[in-house]
Amino acid sequence: MLIGNVGQEPEIRYVDNDVAVARLSLATTERGYTLQNGTQVPDRTDWHTVILWRKLAKIVEEYVHKGDKLYIEGRIRYVSFNDKQGARRMATEIWAENMEMLTPRHQPVSENSNK
Repeated sequence: MLIGNVGQEPEIRYVDNDVAVARLSLATTERGYTLQNGTQVPDRTDWHTVILWRKLAKIVEEYVHKGDKLYIEGRIRYVSFNDKQGARRMATEIWAENMEMLTPRHQPVSENSNK
């Protein structure tokens, strides 16, 4: 479970049979504090790569933007790949199973709302 802010506009792509896949970066921050001896411990921000599939990806495509606050539930996936220079790299991703948007949305005013 993660609660954080989207760091940049999500990337959306479509794979086999028009299946939507969204990739976004999510920043989670542990607030700083002061120890009893007066030592200041600064805020610590961690960045997570979140992968969302199908309906969740379509929701991200339509409604999620940079700066939005999200609640994500999912599982950790470890992936390995070769970079452009051929070196073996490892990455950790969160494959989302559930998402809730925590940023309040402004209700659009439609022409039919006054009827």
